[in-house]
Amino acid sequence: MSKPLRLSDLSPSRRALVRLCQAINYGSIEDLEVRHGQPVFDPPPVVVRDVKLYGEEQPRPELSLQDFALSEEAVRLMKGLNEMKSGTVRRIEVHAGLPRRMLVESHVTGHTTCPV
Repeated sequence: MSKPLRLSDLSPSRRALVRLCQAINYGSIEDLEVRHGQPVFDPPPVVVRDVKLYGEEQPRPELSLQDFALSEEAVRLMKGLNEMKSGTVRRIEVHAGLPRRMLVESHVTGHTTCPV
C-alpha cells in the first residue's frame, strides 16, 4: 500500500494551484497554462468565483494546515497535468475547495474523421 500524496510532495506551482482551489471554494480557474506538467501563473489564469447569496459558505478546513493528504480529486488533477505535459487548461471547476472537473484544450493534427 503506497502512502497518500501530500501537499508537501508537490512542486511550489502545484501547491499554489491546490491552495488557489481552496481559496476559490466555489467557482473556476480559467486559461491556466501548463508547461512540462507544471501550472504556470505568468500570465495569471482568470479566477471566477461563484458567490452564494443564500447561506454560509464554509472554507476548506485544510486552508489553515501546513500539510495534509491530497483529496482524490486533487490527485487526479495532478495526474491530468502529468498526462497533458504542456498546453492550456480552459477551465478547472472548483466545488467546496476541490477541483471537480478539468476542461483541456487540444488541437487535432492530421486528417481525422469525427463520428459525431
